[in-house]
Amino acid sequence: MVSSRLQPRRRVLGVLLALAAGVFAPTATAGERITVAAASDLKFALDEIVAEFGRAHPGDVVEVVYGSSGKFATQIRQGAPFDLYFSADIAYPRTLEAEGLAHGTTRPYALGRIVLWSAIRDARTLELKDLADPALGRIAIANPRHAPYGKRAEEALRAAGVWEAVQPRLVQGENIAQTAQFVQTGNAAVGIIALSLALNPTLAAQGGYHLIDASLHAPLEQGFMLTRAAAGKPLAGAFAEFIGSESARTVLRRYGFELPPAPVGR
Repeated sequence: MVSSRLQPRRRVLGVLLALAAGVFAPTATAGERITVAAASDLKFALDEIVAEFGRAHPGDVVEVVYGSSGKFATQIRQGAPFDLYFSADIAYPRTLEAEGLAHGTTRPYALGRIVLWSAIRDARTLELKDLADPALGRIAIANPRHAPYGKRAEEALRAAGVWEAVQPRLVQGENIAQTAQFVQTGNAAVGIIALSLALNPTLAAQGGYHLIDASLHAPLEQGFMLTRAAAGKPLAGAFAEFIGSESARTVLRRYGFELPPAPVGR
């Protein structure tokens, strides 16, 4: 039987051995973390791309914040700690690059398209000229002041000659994802949204879409850049290169994006 006087000594010895093991055991290396600012039209496609990238980088974290391209550009100018910036209009990152806020050069990654979409009507039978009918109800677009998809929606409506007729019935989302949400929830009967969102299984199950003629608006050339915050972060560079991989390009194609003729960054 162990003496009661020896038990405290053994407990102390056990604690000392455990502390020693902690001191001399190898320390686990923490993974890298980067933050990506991305246009809302990329929500579903980029989520898949990040998940696939994560399987090859299990210890690292890629956090994505979705929103308006124009607002992100303003935030980057104000010092927001984004490592990469994916814009729905390549003009925004190119301007930031010219202002000395990029780490490297701006790269094109896709060409977007806009569509008519509705959760309560068969949008496949609609055309832009039909939107002039007040009986159709409210129409949702993204805010043209800072959302490239909203700007292209306005251009298409003007080219179709219906801008003046629809303007009083417009509901404007802060970004293209919120615009789609307005239509989903019945706050608008029809919306002009990104094809990439209309192809998401959830939205696709709720209604069809009508592809708007690309000749009615300026191209939605999309581009991304690494910001100055990405300097010295290998994970940021690795993710930028992954966007040009065939696996990432396959995801973008599936969501309706047209791609540059050559892989990005290759």
